[in-house]
Amino acid sequence: MPEPTSLIRLRISAHDAHYAGGLVDGAKMLQLFGDVATELLIRSDGDEGLFVAYDSVEFLAAVHAGDFIEASGRMVSMGRTSRKMVFEARKVIASAGIAAQPSAADVLTEPIVVCRASGTCVVPADCQRSQR
Repeated sequence: MPEPTSLIRLRISAHDAHYAGGLVDGAKMLQLFGDVATELLIRSDGDEGLFVAYDSVEFLAAVHAGDFIEASGRMVSMGRTSRKMVFEARKVIASAGIAAQPSAADVLTEPIVVCRASGTCVVPADCQRSQR
């Protein structure tokens, strides 16, 4: 069976900006990874499961309000109840930085990796509904 994967894309809103200059805090990327993990668990086990821990988190580039982010993940190993996953978030559209046209944006030729992480989720045995 191939490793389950998930990809979500969304625009970061002004509401998500936490710091000056429309900068978004890293917790937003972890929230996206949580959503990706939930989809992975539903696909593999038919249950949302629980996120237990992040093993590693790297914040690699700034994210600002207006950016479009793709968050992806894949399951790399499955124990009896534990599910090991890796995640990556990439900026695919960014503000053009034109003062006279604040709504201008550019599709990036090469996505910018803004965050990477790995973590473990658990689906209790009595909640697993899907065959592996």
